[in-house]
Amino acid sequence: MYSEKVIDHFTNPRNVGEIENANGVGQVGNAKCGDIMRITLDIENNIIKDIKFKTFGCGAAVATSSMVTEMVKGRTVEDALEISNAAVAEALDGLPEAKMHCSNLAADAVHAAIKDYMEKKTKV
Repeated sequence: MYSEKVIDHFTNPRNVGEIENANGVGQVGNAKCGDIMRITLDIENNIIKDIKFKTFGCGAAVATSSMVTEMVKGRTVEDALEISNAAVAEALDGLPEAKMHCSNLAADAVHAAIKDYMEKKTKV
C-alpha cells in the first residue's frame, strides 16, 4: 500500500499555497484520473527561494506535490530540472503501481513552472 512517507506528506503537506507575484507558474493535469497540480516559484539569482503548490487530486498526488517542493526548494534551476518522475516516487519510498502517474505530474509541474520562468526572463 502506501509508505509512511507518502502518508506523512499527504496528512502534513509542506509548502501548500500560492506565491503572490510568482516569477514561475506551472500547471499540469492528468485527464485520466482528474489530478491537477499548480506550482508557483520565487526564483532569485538562479536559486529557487520559495515554492508552493495547490493540488486537486488523490492522496498520492498531494504527497508527490509536497515531496517535490521539498526536493527543489533551495536548489538551482538546473538542479531542479534534473529531478525525474522516478526520483519523486523514490523519495517517497515508492508508490503503488496504479498511482505512479501522480509522481509524473509533480516533476512535470516543476518543469513547467521553470519553463515559464525562463520564458519570462528572456522577454525582459
